[in-house]
Amino acid sequence: MAYTSREIRVSGSRAFAALVDPETYPQWLIGTHRIRDVDPNWPQQGSRFHHVVGPGPLRIADSSEVLEIEPGSVLALRVRARPFIAAVVTFRVLGANGSCVVSMQEEPAVRTIGNIVRPVMDPLIHVRNHRSLRRLAKLVEGQAPRE
Repeated sequence: MAYTSREIRVSGSRAFAALVDPETYPQWLIGTHRIRDVDPNWPQQGSRFHHVVGPGPLRIADSSEVLEIEPGSVLALRVRARPFIAAVVTFRVLGANGSCVVSMQEEPAVRTIGNIVRPVMDPLIHVRNHRSLRRLAKLVEGQAPRE
């Protein structure tokens, strides 16, 4: 499991609002290129947003689905970029008025395959997620993220 967290100098509600707004993802989540569509009942459990993701010139159209949501504190997504990636990403937000901590935990959705590639992939995913949370912090704190 790849886990990272970051203190962000905004209210927890402001950070969580960015996490549940799929339109922000291309601005901060490394590898997300654009949002194609968002289900009308987003962010209810079972709803999806449809995206284009991938490194470099490799582009894959797929979707992410809400597995769990606790407004203001937890958002768990099943993320997919088939046939290569199927994972569960859980965001947690702790904090209130002037500061919060956002954590991001990512683990393979399929344990058997995930356990084989995990020793190689977890460090890479951790670095990507660390950089993504840094970009999220800049976005919600009012600074434009660097490309």
